[in-house]
This record gives sequence, C-alpha cells and structure tokens, in this order.
Amino acid sequence: MVKLDETLTMFKDLTDAKGIPGNEKEARDVMNKYISPYADEVMYDNLGSLIAKKTGDENGPKIMVAGHLDEIGFMVTRIDDKGFVYFQTTGGWWSQVMLAQRVTIMGSNGDVTGVIGSKPPHILSAEARKKPVEIKDMFIDIGASSKDEAESFGVKPGDSVVPYFEFTPLKNEKLLLAKAWDNRIGCAIAIEVLKQLKDENHPNIVYGVGTVQEEVGLRGAKTAANTIKPDIGFGVDVGIAGDTPGVSDHEADSKIGKGPQIVLYDASMVAHKGVRDLVVKTAEENNIPYQYTSMAGGGTDSGSIHLTANGVPSLSITIATRYIHTHAGILHRDDFDHAVKLIVETIKKLDRNTVNELILA
Repeated sequence: MVKLDETLTMFKDLTDAKGIPGNEKEARDVMNKYISPYADEVMYDNLGSLIAKKTGDENGPKIMVAGHLDEIGFMVTRIDDKGFVYFQTTGGWWSQVMLAQRVTIMGSNGDVTGVIGSKPPHILSAEARKKPVEIKDMFIDIGASSKDEAESFGVKPGDSVVPYFEFTPLKNEKLLLAKAWDNRIGCAIAIEVLKQLKDENHPNIVYGVGTVQEEVGLRGAKTAANTIKPDIGFGVDVGIAGDTPGVSDHEADSKIGKGPQIVLYDASMVAHKGVRDLVVKTAEENNIPYQYTSMAGGGTDSGSIHLTANGVPSLSITIATRYIHTHAGILHRDDFDHAVKLIVETIKKLDRNTVNELILA
C-alpha cells in the first residue's frame, strides 16, 4: 500500500469524486476545498464553473488556467418493467470498453451500484459475435426485479451514472491509475498553480478555473471565460499517449513521463503562435521537458476560451494519458509537476507589455 502524500491525496479526492456533465457538484466541492486556501476570492458562473481569483498586480492582465470538472459518464433515460436501466452517454464512449463495467447511479436515496450488461454472446449468431455490441443495446443491471423496485432504490430518469474505479498508484509509484483523469488532472494543475503563486510576485491576475460540461461541447468554458474576460487563456487537459503497443509514431508519438504536451492544433483551436513560442522558450530556459502534439479530432476548453469577446490568445497544455475515455487511465506524476512549473514560470512573465506584444506575434 502506497502512503499518500498531500498531492496524491488531492488526486484521489478529485478522481474519486463523481461528476458527469451537468452534475459536477461533487467534483466542484472537492476543487473548492483544495483551491480556496490559495485564492483571494472564489466565485461561480451561472452554469456552475468554479473560478478562483489570485491577484498579483490588480492592473495587470488576466490569465485564465482552466481544467474541466466533468468526466464522461451516462444519464438514466428509462427503466423497463423488469427493472433494467437504460441510459444516454454523456461524452464520447467507445462501446468496446463499456460492457461488464461497474457504475454508480447517483439516485435520490443515495448511490446505487450497477453493472453494464447486454445480450450474452452464447445466444448470438456467429456473425453477430464478431461485431461490437452497440451502445443502444446495452443496459445497466442494478439488481432490481421490477420497475417499481428500481424506483424504490431511488433511481429515476435524469439521474447521473458514473464509472466506478478507485484511485490507485501502480507498483512504479510515479504511474497513477484512476478514473476521471480527463480532466481532474487539469483541475489539480489549476489548484497547484495557485498554490505555487501564493507567496510569489506575479504581474497579473490569475484565475484557476474548473469548468463544467466540457465533454459535451466545451460549454462551461464559454460562460466562465465570458465571466472573467481573460487576456490570455491556458486550457489544461489530458492528451493522447502513444507509448502502448500497436500505436505508431505518426498516429501519436507522446510518451508518459516525458513532459507536458504543447498542443499545436486540434479540431477546436489552432494554438496561438505568440503564446506557444513564449511557453516553449520558458520550458527551454528552465530545463522543463515538453512534447509537441496535435490531434485532427477532439478539443479542449481552449477552443471556447480563445473565441471569447474579441479573442483571447490561448494555448492548450496537456498531460499524456493512456486509456482516456474509459473507466481507468494512467498518467505520470512527473508530467503534472512539470506542467505546473511550466505554467507558473510563464505566468511570471505575463505583464501587460508582454501580453500586448504576444497578440500580434
């Protein structure tokens, strides 16, 4: 059993918390607990995103560091007469990783344990067995014998359904296994950035943000950024790790433990050149390892932040993570430490003149 230090305890509390898009309260409460000691003020937008403000120079530019609170999950849509629960996905799921996985339904009478099921392969045709089961043909078994019994458990349409998995350091204690790394690691980075700036001079106002509803369209980042009106935006999230069998370098070449990823391009944003160049220069000056990455699909909160008002120069900085959008992902603790250091050192440089010069870089 690995003894959890302060940072690992924060990771456990953040990842064990339940929070699908539209119901992020539990994760938000955990983030608030950890970030409020380092903030001058904690506020919320009207969708529920958490915004922690830390003032260095009150006349300086506003810097937004945003991770998202929500994780992929499901929502109950109906219960059949036999007590089986049907659901809608909230966020992107690959059907191959879902069957026989344990879930928790956040019912009105408390948490209800269930498992995702489908028609057994033994009664399928040989042709049907070759194909992945479609999500529409899956259901959740909560051990109810009827619709009335399921409802007596406190389960009803609209309830949140969350993957179940406990935070676990692996034998190599730098490698950390948990659900919801996407994107509680971004929330942890925002917390740690404010923590490391607590007694530091910085020529700006920093906002550590936990956004809502990222997995269903970068929605909370829109409202949070409109609330803050930042001058510079950093979206912190997970990225693709390409260091597992079967992945070629041209598909994904990042490796866990080799530094945070500088996202050059994704489907939601082209990285702002000025911000990107400053971050890369800062990494090299401070001997912080980093990796470049790009993704033809997907996006981060930066995709919404950079389109706020008349535009916000933005960059996504991500943590290479194995098995994202499943019940259990793996990332490397060193990447967290290096991402925090990189963002903190960059923030120290972002005075008004530097920000003005970046805009047209």
